[in-house]
Amino acid sequence: MEYMSTRGGTRAVDFEGALFSGYAPDGGLFMPQSIPSLDRDTLRRWSSLSYPELVKELCSLFIPAELVPQNALNELIDRAFSRFRHKNVVHLSRLKDGLNILELWHGVTYAFKDLSLSCTGQFLQYFLEKKQKHVNILVGTSGDTGSSAIESVRGQKNVDIFVLLPKGFCTQIQELQMTTVIEDNVHVFAAHGNSDEIDEPIKELFADVDFAGKYNLMSLNSVNWSRIMVQIAHYFCAYFQCAPSLDTTPLPLVEIVVPTGGGGNITAGCIAQKMGLPVRLVTVVNSNDIIHRTVQHGDFSLAESVKATLASAMDIQEPYNVERILWLLSGSDSSLIKTLMEQFNISKRLKLPEDLHRKLSETLGSCSASDQDIVGAMRRCWEENQYLLCPHSAVAAHYHYSHPNSIPRCCLAPASAAKFQDALLRAGLVPQIPPEISALTAMETRSTPLERGQDWAQVLRGQIEAVAWQW
Repeated sequence: MEYMSTRGGTRAVDFEGALFSGYAPDGGLFMPQSIPSLDRDTLRRWSSLSYPELVKELCSLFIPAELVPQNALNELIDRAFSRFRHKNVVHLSRLKDGLNILELWHGVTYAFKDLSLSCTGQFLQYFLEKKQKHVNILVGTSGDTGSSAIESVRGQKNVDIFVLLPKGFCTQIQELQMTTVIEDNVHVFAAHGNSDEIDEPIKELFADVDFAGKYNLMSLNSVNWSRIMVQIAHYFCAYFQCAPSLDTTPLPLVEIVVPTGGGGNITAGCIAQKMGLPVRLVTVVNSNDIIHRTVQHGDFSLAESVKATLASAMDIQEPYNVERILWLLSGSDSSLIKTLMEQFNISKRLKLPEDLHRKLSETLGSCSASDQDIVGAMRRCWEENQYLLCPHSAVAAHYHYSHPNSIPRCCLAPASAAKFQDALLRAGLVPQIPPEISALTAMETRSTPLERGQDWAQVLRGQIEAVAWQW
């Protein structure tokens, strides 16, 4: 299994090469050259597997045994999930009115990104220890990625992690989960800008191929293929728990509703679908609706500005993983994707070719939710079930409540409501705060401010160089 850039301008790499990369050198994103196809017998066999067992099966399709032997891979994945609070790692809550919520947030930071990042952190350690190598991880976060990435590598001697968070755009809890980690290898920057703005210096550093190579830069954002790969398991897990029976021909369809920010999770869903999983996918967004406009109208264009919403981790204008989805749907047409993305990078506006838009709208449904919609879904879910939704999960629940379903449906829940107290209070609900989260407010914090007018890329270069002197 080799991996190629969506833009076709880079030589193919193996899984290790994709793991240790951010963007591909040509600006694209790494994808497997071929997507495995699963037959009916395999799906029926997998239907009885636990979530960790599904992750093991899926990862073994994308990571050759000669690179990571199966026994070693299984141990890495078991270790990754050892800190999860739920015995099944993920949990399906079956609520009234056919609302099925797949809770993906039982990891250390109460967010779904713990699932993929805990595994990715183990994969990193495996290769770093074998090669006695040091890497510098560069991460931009709109809320949850930063803390999950930090937890996956904190205290590790051969990794330094540099996290940029958008000051004032995360919840207090999300910020504290990053700034309270006092470790020599953790470097947090509080930038006075939004989620899209903090991506710019990161892209600039990765685009400097000499600097990126010299200091072994890599990304743990969902540009990293490893994260997409692990997230494919969400869809198999959701399908097997919600499908009425696997004894019918054809296999029953299940609709999966996916709260979407940068687009990594919905990309994993598209891959699962391409592998043969009979799912209908719906991508749901907040008022930052570029993905919704792209699905409905083929309009992949920036709005005038990012809107601050209750679902803050989805306050993103440039969902970079759309490039992966378009590459998949174009039949791996790297030349077309290169042309389209270069056009978008120049003008920040793109009208999809008619054929590509048709394929996209056949693959995905979509919906956008206002803050009023989010609050309404949170209230209704509580009133009917005494169940608290985070505002991102509520975007999916809004779709469920406003679109009657004729087939089984599963809504993915990316975070615990406990992380979003302000949104709960806005909905007139009482937060239920776990003691681990309550304790954050009394802990020491550490971060470096990045002010407007500063050259953020230059500040990052200086910090990375300073760390390198210690090696």
